[in-house]
Amino acid sequence: MTIAASFQHLDELKPWNDRQHLLECISVTAEAPDVMTFAFRSNKPGWFRYLPGQFVTLELPVTPEEPVMRTYTLSSSPSRPFSVAVTVKAQKDSIGTRWMFDHLKPGMTLRAFGALGDFTFVRYPAEKYLFISAGSGVTPMMSMTRWMADCTPQGDVAFISCARRPDDLLFRGELEVLSAHMPNMSLGFIVEGHSPKDSWHGLRGRVDGTKLSLLAPDFLERTVFCCGPEPFMRGVRETLKSAGFDMAQYHEESFQPANAPDPAELAIRAGSAATVDPASVSNVTFAMAGKQAKCQPGQTILQTARSAGVRIGAACEGGLCGTCRVMKISGEVEMTHNGGILDDEIDEGYILACCSRPIGDVQIEA
Repeated sequence: MTIAASFQHLDELKPWNDRQHLLECISVTAEAPDVMTFAFRSNKPGWFRYLPGQFVTLELPVTPEEPVMRTYTLSSSPSRPFSVAVTVKAQKDSIGTRWMFDHLKPGMTLRAFGALGDFTFVRYPAEKYLFISAGSGVTPMMSMTRWMADCTPQGDVAFISCARRPDDLLFRGELEVLSAHMPNMSLGFIVEGHSPKDSWHGLRGRVDGTKLSLLAPDFLERTVFCCGPEPFMRGVRETLKSAGFDMAQYHEESFQPANAPDPAELAIRAGSAATVDPASVSNVTFAMAGKQAKCQPGQTILQTARSAGVRIGAACEGGLCGTCRVMKISGEVEMTHNGGILDDEIDEGYILACCSRPIGDVQIEA
């Protein structure tokens, strides 16, 4: 097939559906030491509908017996909907990401879930934004900035990218090009250190009030998005608070556990192992596995599945990524999630196993 023969108009295609389609890897690009961008298209003719800054969860076949679930923010923009991309950094103890580096090649397909997440300027309309990132935390900022460059190039955004060394500043060249074409975009880089060969003449150290005032003098008037390692984000939060910033206008990308019931409440509900009321124990039936298990008060569907040897894929286990979404055939559950499931999916009967606790007997399609 020629390149031209693969062309189709957007209105001739359907949006990608993670319940039916796989992602096909179409390119692998080295961005920096131990950082790669993997781009994908749908394995069926389709396009991708998501919000800039959202994430997907990939099912990685690290071992034949048990795939590994890993959640990655999309660095691509929905303004270019025929493909998506994730930019990932492999740490020394990485399992899933290291597998991607060593094995994932163009033409291979992966199962994926999403896109999901509330870390997007679309959820928080404002006149002016400030993006502050460190390392691979730049990925959601790139997604949002790429969208702005394509769709609202007059948008007012101050972008501060931080890294340990100049070579670690991801997308530096592209950001400089984007800022040249966006008249209301200001761009600043901060590195912790450098060597003489780097020829670095920019700011050094960590984000503080002085650097913020220099790179974004009106930062107190902006809505802030921050992403990076937790110590970095903590430093940014403390700097903003010290400056009198309205923290209601601060948003960060953080994968935190779902709000579980208070331990004291669980203790009251569960009691000691010797005094649990048999009537408070739920029966969970896993229809596809043909198994039934007892669920103690306070336990989740996912915990019960594992105790019964039933596999339900899970990544964040905090009600955020949506990987453990399963169909509830019957019964009721108490579900406390962090946005990992859509309202229409709940209406269809889906639940997140990691943060759903049975209320009586429940049957699950798993």
